[in-house]
Amino acid sequence: MTEKERRTGRDETSDERADRMWGELIQEVRVAQMGVQILFGFLLTVVFTPKYDTLDDTDQTIYIVTVVLGAAATGALIGPVSLHRLVSGRRIKPKAVEWASRLTLVGLVLLLATTTCSLLLILRVATHDGFVPYLVTGVVLWYLVCWFVLPLWTRKRYTE
Repeated sequence: MTEKERRTGRDETSDERADRMWGELIQEVRVAQMGVQILFGFLLTVVFTPKYDTLDDTDQTIYIVTVVLGAAATGALIGPVSLHRLVSGRRIKPKAVEWASRLTLVGLVLLLATTTCSLLLILRVATHDGFVPYLVTGVVLWYLVCWFVLPLWTRKRYTE
């Protein structure tokens, strides 16, 4: 086994690595895109319901912020598809993978914010109870552990 194989675990060229990483990234993006698109689609309908007019100013503000965050998350998570389409065949796939990965990470952060605001709004409207911020904080902490803490810990723990 060569030093390179021990270091990377694979014997692949940079183009082969970019192809593999692109395929993996697109699979990941498909999952996140589906979730953000369903959530965003639902959010777009809320303003047209009779209940929206009964929301107080704070809840309407939370709703508007949530919709904007959902739109931003949708853009970031669809961005890698557009990026790939516009740079395909230009022999810059490693850079395209790098930028698509960044867009995906930004999209996940925006999805976290969208989900947080959605949960806050729904629980405020459904319960009108003072424990809502604590419940939302608990869920956000859970998302942070699942989406960021565990992967970063795993990366640090098992990467040489």
